[in-house]
Amino acid sequence: MTDPFILIGLWVVLAFAMSAFPSNDNHWRRAYVLLAIGVPLLVWITIQHGFVIGLLGLVVGGLVLRWPVYYLWRWIKNTIARS
Repeated sequence: MTDPFILIGLWVVLAFAMSAFPSNDNHWRRAYVLLAIGVPLLVWITIQHGFVIGLLGLVVGGLVLRWPVYYLWRWIKNTIARS
């Protein structure tokens, strides 16, 4: 197993640990921290192992951070509908 896989596994464990504790802002600050850590990891694993594994990492990140992905999708739909 290579370093990016281990770090992404730790990222997933960190995400679930962070979600276990209550938050006043519905975990948005924690989501920003996870995004700031996860995007460089995603780039690293894509460069190291190729596009398909990077896409799989993107799907895993989307499953963990489902609400930011949902709001991004809703914003894109509204932007396209207004055009």
